[in-house]
Amino acid sequence: MTTKSAKDLVAEAIREVESLSAEEALSRLGQRDTILVDVREGEELAKTGRIAGAVHVPRGFLEFHADPDSPTHKVELGGGRRLVLYCGSGNRSALAAKTLKDMGLGPVAHVAGGFPALEKAGGPVEQT
Repeated sequence: MTTKSAKDLVAEAIREVESLSAEEALSRLGQRDTILVDVREGEELAKTGRIAGAVHVPRGFLEFHADPDSPTHKVELGGGRRLVLYCGSGNRSALAAKTLKDMGLGPVAHVAGGFPALEKAGGPVEQT
């Protein structure tokens, strides 16, 4: 038996990181100090596309792509820009945002409702 369930971890992350509505996140698109980060798996992007301009960083590689000392570091995740993460529902992105916050990166936020909420709010989708 686990002492913390996945649901518990997500709830904890949501309490600790900033949550943005899809509309708030989309209002930041194109701002030089903000980058949208899609933490879904490649198969999900292949099916649905991604928000135009978002950087794809699969959740399983997040820590390595975010770490400047890692050989797989993605420079887009550095430079003190606001990182706005999204996934398929808002759960993985909340966990991922908490991880980045714990790593000392920031500011970070996640999109409540994930990709479906962004798409419904009129986010520009590009196929990958």
